[in-house]
Amino acid sequence: MSDWVRKFLAGFLVSLLLCVFAFAETVAGEQPNILLIITDDMYPWQMNFMPEGEGKNYTPNLDRLAEEGTVMRNQYVSSPVCTPSRYSVMTGRYASRSKAPQFLKTTEQFGQSHVQWNSFVDSEQEHTVATHLQNAGYRTGFVGKDHVIWTRGRTHLGLSSDPSDPAVQEIMRANADASRRAIFAAGFEYVSRVYHNNPDFNGSMELSLHNQDWITEGALDFLSEQDDRPFFLYFATTVPHGPTSPERSWKGDRRATPEGWLEQAPEVQPSADSIASRARKHGVEGGETIIWIDDAIGALLNELEESGELDNTVIFFFNDHGQSAKGSLYQGGTYNPSFVWRPGGWPAGAESHAVVSNIDIPATMLDVAGAPDLGDMDGASFLDVLEGRKEKFRESLYFEIGYTRGVISDGFKYIALRYPDKIAKLSPEERQAALDKLNNSLRSRGREIHNEDPTAPFGHMMAIPGGHDAGRAAQDLHPNYFDADQLYDLNVDPSEKVNLWGDEGLAERQASMAKLLQSYLETLPGEFPLAP
Repeated sequence: MSDWVRKFLAGFLVSLLLCVFAFAETVAGEQPNILLIITDDMYPWQMNFMPEGEGKNYTPNLDRLAEEGTVMRNQYVSSPVCTPSRYSVMTGRYASRSKAPQFLKTTEQFGQSHVQWNSFVDSEQEHTVATHLQNAGYRTGFVGKDHVIWTRGRTHLGLSSDPSDPAVQEIMRANADASRRAIFAAGFEYVSRVYHNNPDFNGSMELSLHNQDWITEGALDFLSEQDDRPFFLYFATTVPHGPTSPERSWKGDRRATPEGWLEQAPEVQPSADSIASRARKHGVEGGETIIWIDDAIGALLNELEESGELDNTVIFFFNDHGQSAKGSLYQGGTYNPSFVWRPGGWPAGAESHAVVSNIDIPATMLDVAGAPDLGDMDGASFLDVLEGRKEKFRESLYFEIGYTRGVISDGFKYIALRYPDKIAKLSPEERQAALDKLNNSLRSRGREIHNEDPTAPFGHMMAIPGGHDAGRAAQDLHPNYFDADQLYDLNVDPSEKVNLWGDEGLAERQASMAKLLQSYLETLPGEFPLAP
């Protein structure tokens, strides 16, 4: 063995031992509990800590946490729909790194990775933040909406399924068990009250209701069973995502669950009558669902205060993506301020303007826990920002959804839209079939039909003429939606109405943004040609 090899190995072993000792010291001390709250499809006007929502909602618990915590004013999501966004929060990686068979199939078929509702965590091949925290001595729990862990062995139930039918009940139980097994394997030792998908995709239309009380009851059971370990709780609401009618959300029968009918409704949150009366009292009729969420947060805070655990708990609040342009890389889809709370507040104060991404949340949680960085994440910890040691964090951001990729740097955003050849050349029959499949699904769930023209151009997310319903708002808001290359100056055009691509005076900026995007693409699976 040469001298340089001996020196390298000696240095490596010393560094490794120092890391081990440092981690052991942290574990020996008091590690904080970590509560991750994920809401589903909230609009900015539904959050009082956002300028659009200030004073428009009755959310005393959410307001308290935001006011006492640090709002990340420049937080973004790398992929603006539920599944890939949750993938990134669960793993700290871009969704195009998913190992789920369903996702890999599209990449193999088209060469180009296709990020949408297929970007699942495959717990047989991937680690999650829960896995890392479990290894760091944490008790880990999961309640609420899944929509991110790849589950094997589920049986599809049609919306006409009768939940009183014993055969249907058996399938529901088996599906619930399959979901729990998958989530257990993803690093969670407590799994309860799981919605595999949105309520109107879980099976029977009769049970296609939200039940926040049921989810909250599962979280309270987890919190009440504390041992001498710190905890990590993944608490995911299903609201305010559709179905949004009061009768299927906050007014719905609280005995309805994706596992069947309960004999008795949970009694851990105020009644629907109480929600309605408070909405009237505070002049926020129409915002009852948000009160329902706030009541859930209040129940968790009360349990933590009564058990004496709140003073040792760090809370991350995260809405899964922007909603006004969901399914697109425009600001309305990717811009998504959230907050982090701890007892006594953060040195950074009430808000931070550091640019961060949802891929950074797992690394930050691990840093808060004193857990080692295993080097398998695209994201990085912004704890130094929260602690006031840094004001800036990221110089650029990368985004991906469907057939689009994008970057932000120095106040400019570049979006590239590229359809794989096999998609661009779909036959008229194939286009009609794709459109019929979407519209039949919408009809079965009582949703609005947006397009019946099979010759309409594809949207950003999927090969559906006219686009998927999740991306319709973006089409309506952005006149350059179908342009192959789009460049926006966010400082003067925050609504992204004026496409500057092709402006001769910005040739250098165009080249630098394309180069920046290429530098991200080179590190990720699949191909994405920048030449149109």
